[in-house]
Amino acid sequence: MSLGPEASITDESTTPVADAADERSIGEKVIAGRSLKQIAWRRLKRDRVAIAGGIVVILLIIVALIAPLLTKWLGHPIDEFHNDQIDPTFSTPIGKFGGISRQFIFGVEPTTGRDVFSRIVYGAQTSLSVAFLSAFVSTILGTIFGLAAGYLGGWIDAVISRVMDFLLAFPQLLFAIALVSVLPASFAGLGGRWSRVLVLVGVIGFFGWPYIGRIVRGQTLSLREREFVEASRSLGARSPRILFRELLPNLAAPILVYTTLIIPTNILTEAALSFLGVGIPPPNPSWGGMLSDAVSTYRTDPMYMIIPGGMIFIIVLAFNLFGDGLRDALDPKAR
Repeated sequence: MSLGPEASITDESTTPVADAADERSIGEKVIAGRSLKQIAWRRLKRDRVAIAGGIVVILLIIVALIAPLLTKWLGHPIDEFHNDQIDPTFSTPIGKFGGISRQFIFGVEPTTGRDVFSRIVYGAQTSLSVAFLSAFVSTILGTIFGLAAGYLGGWIDAVISRVMDFLLAFPQLLFAIALVSVLPASFAGLGGRWSRVLVLVGVIGFFGWPYIGRIVRGQTLSLREREFVEASRSLGARSPRILFRELLPNLAAPILVYTTLIIPTNILTEAALSFLGVGIPPPNPSWGGMLSDAVSTYRTDPMYMIIPGGMIFIIVLAFNLFGDGLRDALDPKAR
């Protein structure tokens, strides 16, 4: 006999709830769940400074990729001399601001008369190639050794940590100068420019991995004691699966951020080596090499130093701004 009243009470209590839910769905938008990638992208879009830095980086990458076309459309061949644009008495460009004109939008090089725009464009190709490839080498090595040291521990952690300490204390510039001086000008069937690029990638990438290795090691030490790792062990998962299926996806954010921040450091390192004469060999274009050539002419033609120096400043600043914004977007504790 009690089923009737209880059924009526249940019907009366559930009907208003259903009506209220319908009213909320009609009057308000349904809240949809978002993934971590979507949340990070929304945070990054709100950071206008980071987006501006990313746009500048993308534009310079495009410039480096289409360097031959830009040289053909807006400049001149990099090995073409224009003696008619040089004052024979002072060996300086004819005209104001280093010979800037419609024909030479960045002016001409002192003494030789080569087009500065073409050399800047090809210098971007060289600098970005060294920076990205060396960052890739550093990231791969740092991730592998950092994961191994943090997860395995014991004597493996001790050995890898001491190797990282040794490499961090080792004078990178002196080693690069000594190594480049004994290597041949060209090898592996490559010209002087790209063979030297490979040497710089090897030197910068090899000495750069301990920085990211320390970060990965520290993050791995904190993650290996989490519940999801213990659950994987209890289910019989082996170490390779735990490393590459459980730990590595959770390390993607700091690895990506640090890779973005190490690229401008590599650009500065390549420019410093070229400035010291052990980078890209002349007459191949390089921003650091152009700065080195401008040391003797900066008083009579300051534009030849300002333009490559300004390009280095812009690309490094753009990468740093984008890297800082990416770090804030991927940080779950950031507001």
